[in-house]
Amino acid sequence: MTITQATSKPTFPENASTREYAASLDAADPLANFRDKFIIPSKANINHKKLAKPGLSAEPCIYFCGNSLGVQPKATARFLEAQLDTWSSIGVSGHFVDLEDSPLRQWQLLSEQAAGSMCKIVGANPEEVAAMGTLTTNLHLLLASFYKPTATKHKILMDWKAFPSDHYAIESHISWHDLDPSKSMVLIGPDEGEYEISTDKILSYIDQHAEDAALLLLPGIQYYTGQLFNIPRITKYAQSRNLVVGWDLAHAFANVELKLHDWNVDFAAWCTYKYGNSGPGTMGGLFVHEKHGQVDYSEGEDAPKFRHRLTGWYGGDRSVRFKMDNKFKPIPGAGGFQISNPSAIDLTALCAALSVFDETSMTELRKKSLLLTAYLEHLLLEGTSDETRPFRIITPSNHEARGAQLSLLLKPGLLQNVSKKLQEAAVVCDKREPGVVRVAPVPLYNTFSEVWTFVQQFKSALE
Repeated sequence: MTITQATSKPTFPENASTREYAASLDAADPLANFRDKFIIPSKANINHKKLAKPGLSAEPCIYFCGNSLGVQPKATARFLEAQLDTWSSIGVSGHFVDLEDSPLRQWQLLSEQAAGSMCKIVGANPEEVAAMGTLTTNLHLLLASFYKPTATKHKILMDWKAFPSDHYAIESHISWHDLDPSKSMVLIGPDEGEYEISTDKILSYIDQHAEDAALLLLPGIQYYTGQLFNIPRITKYAQSRNLVVGWDLAHAFANVELKLHDWNVDFAAWCTYKYGNSGPGTMGGLFVHEKHGQVDYSEGEDAPKFRHRLTGWYGGDRSVRFKMDNKFKPIPGAGGFQISNPSAIDLTALCAALSVFDETSMTELRKKSLLLTAYLEHLLLEGTSDETRPFRIITPSNHEARGAQLSLLLKPGLLQNVSKKLQEAAVVCDKREPGVVRVAPVPLYNTFSEVWTFVQQFKSALE
């Protein structure tokens, strides 16, 4: 394998299709040891209908579904045990006491512990990130603060195939303001017969609706196609046309390099259970740029001025939180958007997963991810042609315009049988009707040999 420039797409030698070559890539992988930090479901357990132990010594399945739910870090059990021991040994004092030999801070500071790790993943200052809520809940809270429609500027520009929850959230906020979603919700789609939406087309929609649009909300990575949008360019252009810009980073968090602060993004939200590996439905996160999180006390300590948001007591400064005087003194930054006492159990699972990311960087993970996905693409396309191939890769071929996922659009009628055969071969990946298999090799725990084996199984299932 060679890379001629830092941004060049990997190329592969003639023997790349051999098992031995895949093994050589694994042998040269500087991140290979991270696989040992996770529990990958075994072939024996993956199709069980009865609760089973992990089977750490059993042969693992091929798990390419981190774009839906990441596998469990081994640290999770240790962190949860520490949390339960804290609760059982000191009870309510767990809110205020940092225990020696615990990987966790006191409960009042646990969200800050998580935010301190997450900010490095999204390219933000610690005070610009909050660990709280869940993805759609956080989007609702952020839209309540940032979507301020007027009679002349009321439209929200969004992705044509937004994840349903995003669509529902946006539609509900438009309706909340007594506006008509059919008139105030603008869907940006690809050209006829295509799946990738060019940046130029997005910019043209911004131009077309600049006079009557209030906000742009796009996914960092489109869940169905796996397309990574040009976040910095789109953000800068939309803001130059007087639009507020937000990003749903559900599929971008812990997947690609982000620089939310430097890119001047207004707000963003994400879940943590996909590439973040925090566990099903676990606590999410949000970003609010520092320019929107300022608190002005120029008119006195009792009269803070700050960006309007839906408020709750955990968004208030800890120094006065327990005075119970009903005078809200918001935490500067994203922390001021917190609502309620967060679940310590959720935060524990999140901190456990983040502890793995603390040992590396998104730069290093992205390097391996680019190579993994390029190798997957190379093997899938090798020996086939557009005319004879029974599937189409609808994820952009430009490696800089995608994350870890390749979406494979099968010819009509193939999806159910292919999915069944993959399941029988203990290969776990995601299917989306009517014909897409989403394949996501994750750099933290997947290998090049698994990519090689998957392609053999996939092509066999197509026959």
